[in-house]
Amino acid sequence: MASAPQPNLPLFYKDLMPLNSRDHGTWRARSMDSAPWLVGQHAIPLTVEEFPQAQRHFPIIFASGENPVPLALMGLNEGVNVFVNEDGKIDTPIYLPAYVRRYPFLLAKLTPETQELSLCFDPSSDLVGDFSDGEQLFEDNQPSQSTQNALNFCESFEQAGQRTGAFIEELQKHELLMEGEVAIQQDGIEQPFVYRGFQMVNQEKLKEVRGDVLRGWNQSGLLPLIHAHLFSLDLMREIFSRQQALGKGPAIPAPQVTAATVN
Repeated sequence: MASAPQPNLPLFYKDLMPLNSRDHGTWRARSMDSAPWLVGQHAIPLTVEEFPQAQRHFPIIFASGENPVPLALMGLNEGVNVFVNEDGKIDTPIYLPAYVRRYPFLLAKLTPETQELSLCFDPSSDLVGDFSDGEQLFEDNQPSQSTQNALNFCESFEQAGQRTGAFIEELQKHELLMEGEVAIQQDGIEQPFVYRGFQMVNQEKLKEVRGDVLRGWNQSGLLPLIHAHLFSLDLMREIFSRQQALGKGPAIPAPQVTAATVN
């Protein structure tokens, strides 16, 4: 169902360019009332701090593989986003993940050797350029307030990413993640629609976690995050129904065939 973003360039980004006053001193950043980069994107990375808001709108799952990341499902099938139309307009009031809101900016290393992160942007986005409209990126060769806001947002996102990594490590330490499966039965269709290829918290193992560990998780806020994930899984059927209503549902499963016995 879902996999982690590609390691070469993050999801959405087609190119990266470091922002600097020498090359971009007159450039501006536009705001948009649509998000065309979201069209057809069904799984969006989340930080753990977003679980309380996101669980009201999306199923929260974990990507398959050895390095799982939390994902908000905006569709159950590849290429389907039930909240965004073909123009990138968001049809329903929803919580918009921080990963979406930081685009086209990103903190990245300019060379593999350095530990310093620099503010970069995607020059193909049509959101940053030498425009006559939009917010100035530099004033008197210094970062403008708009650029500083973008930098602060990206720094906060990186910090949230570190806390998300610690959350995942805790789940893995206690072997709480398991391969997930959801079967959705539709009236008049013999076989259910089955979704796999993601991870979720094993509720049976969660029951076996020691009491002192659970108390610590409750005090640190980790336990409510686990519950937010588990509660959100009920929304898979709602997302499925939205797909069906949009005519973007999966193919009807083929009926099982039982071989006849010949006497």
